[in-house]
Amino acid sequence: MILTAALTGNKTMPPTPPQPLLEIRDLRVGFDVDEGYLRAVDGVSLDVAEGETLGLVGESGCGKSVTALSLLRLIPQPPGRIESGSVLFRGRDLLRLSATEIRSIRGREISLIFQEPQQAFSPLHRIGDQLVEALQFHQPISRPDALTLAREWLDKVSIGDSDERLRAYPHQLSGGMLQRIMIVMALFLHPTLVIADEPTTALDVTIQAQIFSLMKALKEDRTALILITHDLGAIWEMCDRVAVMYASRIVETGRVADLFARPAHPYTRALMKSIPSLDNPAERLEVIPGQAHSPLDYPTGCRFRDRCPYAFDRCQKAYPPDYSKPDGGGVACFLFDPEAIP
Repeated sequence: MILTAALTGNKTMPPTPPQPLLEIRDLRVGFDVDEGYLRAVDGVSLDVAEGETLGLVGESGCGKSVTALSLLRLIPQPPGRIESGSVLFRGRDLLRLSATEIRSIRGREISLIFQEPQQAFSPLHRIGDQLVEALQFHQPISRPDALTLAREWLDKVSIGDSDERLRAYPHQLSGGMLQRIMIVMALFLHPTLVIADEPTTALDVTIQAQIFSLMKALKEDRTALILITHDLGAIWEMCDRVAVMYASRIVETGRVADLFARPAHPYTRALMKSIPSLDNPAERLEVIPGQAHSPLDYPTGCRFRDRCPYAFDRCQKAYPPDYSKPDGGGVACFLFDPEAIP
């Protein structure tokens, strides 16, 4: 077949990569606090393709949630401030849209599942009224039809007595139940992109499995998902690609299987060594030495250098750029620059 193609002049051209659904470029976000200026997101760049699930993982305080809130301009201003960068969604920069335009996108095209469910609900209105309002804001639907749809979705996340739950106020429901209702609110409009910030933190493992099953079903509609989590097991189960974040920056990206098999950045390697092994459950887990620097006072150079066993002189002088890995991902580490290896 190769010879035939060569003789006839037909060549198989590599497919053109699809345009990313979401393109984040050099995003920088900070907060004015009493102690000074806190840089929470510092030059983050990421792509998400249609139908793809991207995992964003890193320790608490590294900037994951602030990144998610910034995409829909939900950072409180003041004290927050989106300094620079762009967030292109289907070619439109969300950071440049008017307030009316961004409101039309929130919920309908991009949904956000908050880490704290109390943030998603008004304490003064019943759950049913809030679900109906969310539906009617984005599409023409009668109240009875909206309530019927809400009941169907509550059944999907294993919430019984749906009529009673719809009549309840948020304070009358448990945190786990509010979490599931918030997931319903994020999914029942069939958005193009869902940003899930620790979506199953308050749920038991059985309900977690149901929620993950719902999210996997979104791929049938080509819905993209950004999953923010500390749980590397959830990353493995749910995600196509993963971005590792440390001290307000992305330090490594790659396909999940590649990154788990061959973690490149020293921080990623340390994270992988902290996963308990089923083969050797008694094995002592390794601890990352030291502590992460405060966003108020990041050091010059690589921000992981004080905790890194491979650090050398250059790591103190400049922050490493993003180097390409053989598997197609990227890593911000001078160890991947041949000219900088000591």
